[in-house]
Amino acid sequence: MCMVIFAPLFAIFAFATCGGYSGELRLSVDCANKSESDLSIDIAFAYPFRLHQVNFEAPTCEGKRRETLALIGDFSSSAEFFVTIAVFAFLYSLAATVVYIFFQNKYRENNRGPLIDFIVTVVFSFLWLVSSSAWAKGLSDVKVATDPDEVLLLMSACKQQSNKCLPVRSPVMSSLNTSVVFGYLNFILWAGNIWFVFKETGWHSSGQRHAADTMEKQPGGYNQGGYNQDSYGPAGGYNQPGSYGQVGEYGQSQSYGQSGPTSFANQI
Repeated sequence: MCMVIFAPLFAIFAFATCGGYSGELRLSVDCANKSESDLSIDIAFAYPFRLHQVNFEAPTCEGKRRETLALIGDFSSSAEFFVTIAVFAFLYSLAATVVYIFFQNKYRENNRGPLIDFIVTVVFSFLWLVSSSAWAKGLSDVKVATDPDEVLLLMSACKQQSNKCLPVRSPVMSSLNTSVVFGYLNFILWAGNIWFVFKETGWHSSGQRHAADTMEKQPGGYNQGGYNQDSYGPAGGYNQPGSYGQVGEYGQSQSYGQSGPTSFANQI
């Protein structure tokens, strides 16, 4: 039931907070010659974070000439991988929800449905872990590449001490941080569901039958063992009646008890 409710929602939050992101930073370059200054340099970027394609213009503080620069880095692979896993996980969980609700009997007809569900759940758990970890590293690199202090180092005007370069506004990364959190939440959700899906497969049923057969055989082995029908029982040597009473030497040796008085009487 948790998968039916939370899996589609968590997947939506994961790819929406990452795939729908757009951010902006603002810089200011105050040249020694105030007429050449630009106090509002806006740099916008968005998913899939191909930052090397994000161009912007900055003053050189050398007359009216301006230079065209670009941010550093391409982090589209980790971002697109994360969003792709989120989209496919959403579609599969949505289809699985329909099957669970409307085709429950058909799902349980044979072992194929639960077996496929188990394998897909294991695969998605692994992919959520990998994609979330990759995107967490990619996000860390995006934060560095879009840090206003780092971007100012790209400008030639900021290398001259006579000019003042300042960060005005940093990009807001809260939604991207949320996407990483939901990525790991999806991993926990899918990994936790592995056991419940495994219980629906024939592997779990066969394991239970094997354990039951083993438990049934163990009491029989002790009941037929040497402790219930051992040498202390009726077949044993200690409890057999007559083992001393039928022994020839002691049981039949009555010569001392009968011959003594008879011999004494004859002598008298």
